[in-house]
Amino acid sequence: MQRTESPVAPPVVLTIAGSDSGGGAGIQADLKTIEAGGAFGTSAITSVTAQNTTGVQGSHLLPTDDIAAQIRAVREDFDVAAVKTGMLATSEVIELVAERAADLPNLVVDPVMVATSGDRLLAAEAEDAYEALVAEAAVVTPNADEAEVLTGRAIDDPEDAAAAGQDLVAMGADAALVKGGHVAGDDIVDVLVTDDAVGTYRHDRVDTDATHGSGCTLSAAIATRLARGDDLGDAVARGIDLLARAVRYNLDVGEGPGAVHHTVELRDTAAREETSEAVESVAAALTENKLAPLVPESGMAVAGATPHAERPDEVAAVDGRITLTMAGPRPNHGVRFGAEPELARFLLAVREAEPSSRFAVTCRLSDDAESAVATLDGPVVTVADGEREAEATPEALVEQALDGHDDAPVAIVDPGAVGVAGQVVVLADGAATVVERVETVLNAVQQG
Repeated sequence: MQRTESPVAPPVVLTIAGSDSGGGAGIQADLKTIEAGGAFGTSAITSVTAQNTTGVQGSHLLPTDDIAAQIRAVREDFDVAAVKTGMLATSEVIELVAERAADLPNLVVDPVMVATSGDRLLAAEAEDAYEALVAEAAVVTPNADEAEVLTGRAIDDPEDAAAAGQDLVAMGADAALVKGGHVAGDDIVDVLVTDDAVGTYRHDRVDTDATHGSGCTLSAAIATRLARGDDLGDAVARGIDLLARAVRYNLDVGEGPGAVHHTVELRDTAAREETSEAVESVAAALTENKLAPLVPESGMAVAGATPHAERPDEVAAVDGRITLTMAGPRPNHGVRFGAEPELARFLLAVREAEPSSRFAVTCRLSDDAESAVATLDGPVVTVADGEREAEATPEALVEQALDGHDDAPVAIVDPGAVGVAGQVVVLADGAATVVERVETVLNAVQQG
């Protein structure tokens, strides 16, 4: 039988950059990010590098005629919606792209000068050539070191970054995103400057050296969002959010620090159905037991986070919790993402210290339950009784409970406060394990 085709027509993004044989940066990072973001990636390779997670061992620049031919071939056949540049290496290549910039829509210029490993990727004499390309950019995305080279201005804080961004806009760029990853501080502050506004994007610094490909991934993500019709502010915000997650859940590959996880959002989205089904399986397994001793008056909450969850709406939970009925314990409704925001925030806070923790179940706190939870095979921590404030946020409770503890907890005991019922939150990295731990506590309570 002959089947009828059903083609799709994603927006097209062109990346003009160098090849990274290690796959973490350059053309490879760009194409992974573009495809993961819902666009079709095309490329014009400027140079071929021999590199991996430990550094650059060599590079070969392609002739400018060959680079021009690649750009021309893509532009003649594809309706390109956005373009990004990466490693251009020499003034001749920069000038070639600048000369064609009027025909390159939504041009995102990532002025790649030095690799994350410290290896130089731009000839020193080519730095001045960037001024003409910056003038054609919809947005230029230098890190602090690159912005210092382009503007001659020292950058030690967000105010310096804003001033450098204004210099770049004065050169002709529609906007400048000066990235703060190379500026010291517990937080990373990226600064977006346009003709009429200065905006900042602040996020926590991730304790890792696995940032190979971070600049390429961010600029490719921004170009992809612009190609999909986002305005600049939304495109930058989405790109920064993606990069923050890609750095936290980095790829442990190679002998060096590793690379950012270019497809992290796509993979997390793909895991939503599996996570929802896992939460359903936890609820089904638990309701086969006589749960009455462990079900809180408000019901037993059951939740599970996607593998790379960062927000409460990425945590699935039993809607309405498991409650006691005449027919025994039953979930009130099905599983829904965002159904238990307080428990979701609690679980996400635990994941800050132990990202492998994905599932949580709340149990009634009683003397028997507190004794029973101590039988679990792993650390059980307690929010300090007497210091627990009724208005404490889930994040504050977790921080207080985990203070001084290095190992991942299997349960957290919250003694409650005036007007706030106490509870035991059982935690695990898998659905089967969290069921096993709750059943262990239940058996100990029943036998006690």
